[in-house]
Amino acid sequence: MTERPAEPSADLRAPADDAEARALLLDGEIDLEGRMLDASNVTLVGFVRTGELEAECVYKPVAGERPLWDFPDGTLAGREVSAALVSEATGWRVVPPTVLRDGPFGPGMVQLWVDGDPGVDLAAFVRSDHPGLRRMAVFDAVVNNADRKGGHIIPTPDGHVYGVDHGICFSVDPKLRTLLWRWAGQPLPAEALEVLERLTGDLLGDLGEQLHEHLTRREVRRTQQRVAELLRTGRHPQPSGDWPALPWPPF
Repeated sequence: MTERPAEPSADLRAPADDAEARALLLDGEIDLEGRMLDASNVTLVGFVRTGELEAECVYKPVAGERPLWDFPDGTLAGREVSAALVSEATGWRVVPPTVLRDGPFGPGMVQLWVDGDPGVDLAAFVRSDHPGLRRMAVFDAVVNNADRKGGHIIPTPDGHVYGVDHGICFSVDPKLRTLLWRWAGQPLPAEALEVLERLTGDLLGDLGEQLHEHLTRREVRRTQQRVAELLRTGRHPQPSGDWPALPWPPF
């Protein structure tokens, strides 16, 4: 099977912004063209189309999720959507537009496909001081990302950095496992502190209510506590020593 969709149609245009992309992902017709065979869960790729819009997308049906010992069955798609909701609330656009909807194989996560910059050496890039990576490190600490591999980081030609594959986030236990430990123990940037302050209120309001649709109340409460702890210390977290600090394989 292919690793990505074929070329888009010439008579349809791409979404103009993230809001239009989310609307397309929710309401468009999904046309699958292949499967990513290196993914641990069923990950299908294709196009989503309406009368005038078209975009490449990734579709992960709940029915294709592999059971995990430390996450409840059938919850990974909801965790991906929850990560996208937190990303949207930060304003950092870490996660591409992502929705939960019915698809050709039942309910699942549908996400906008993002093309990475083929000229970037990813192994070198993840060790850099790029501000997008630092924002991602803070985001991962908030959502308790247990799997920030190099392949889950997508630098784009315009300089933005996206992150994908957030199915094993939001555990109530400390599970942060990432390649982005470069800033461990360092003071958080002022920008990050401002975002965390805003998240504190958002998690008690609309964002918290949206997360409750996909996560347990305890998982949402632990997210609030992680944000509070980051604000209390004012520093990037450090490896706990109770859980592997790096994902395997790293790429």
